[in-house]
Amino acid sequence: MRRRVILDGFPRTLGQAESLKQLLESERLALTAVVNYELPASEIVARLGGRRTCEQCKAVFNVTERPPKVEGRCDHCEGKLFQREDDRPESIKVRLEAYDRSTAPLIEFYRKAGLLVRVAADGSPDEIFAITLTDLKSRRALQLAS
Repeated sequence: MRRRVILDGFPRTLGQAESLKQLLESERLALTAVVNYELPASEIVARLGGRRTCEQCKAVFNVTERPPKVEGRCDHCEGKLFQREDDRPESIKVRLEAYDRSTAPLIEFYRKAGLLVRVAADGSPDEIFAITLTDLKSRRALQLAS
C-alpha cells in the first residue's frame, strides 16, 4: 500500500523546494504534483479583507461570504468580532507582494519539473476542492497510462 502525503504551504521558497527534492530523492519518494491556487489579487484582498474573528472563541466569519447573524457579534458565543491587523487591505497588499516575490521562482521550478497543477480558486471551497480533486485524478490517470 502506497502512502500519500499533502504538504500545505510548504515549500515556500526555492531553497526549501531544492532541499525537499534532495530529501525525497534520498528516501526514494516521489513528488507527483504541486497545486498552485490562482486568484486575482483584488479577489484575495476582498476575501481576506472581509474576515472577522471572534475575540473570545476565535470563530471566523466573512462580512460578505459568511456574515454573522448579528453584525459584529459571534454566532457561537456572542463575542465581539474584530478585523485582524494582517487582514486590512493595505496589509494584505504588502503580504501579496512578498508572497509573489518568493513564490514566482517556486512556480517556475515546479513548472519546469512538470509537476505544477494550476487551479483557478474562484468559487466556493467545495467547488475549488472538487476541481482540485478532478485535476489531480486526471493527472494521476495520465501518469499511470505513460
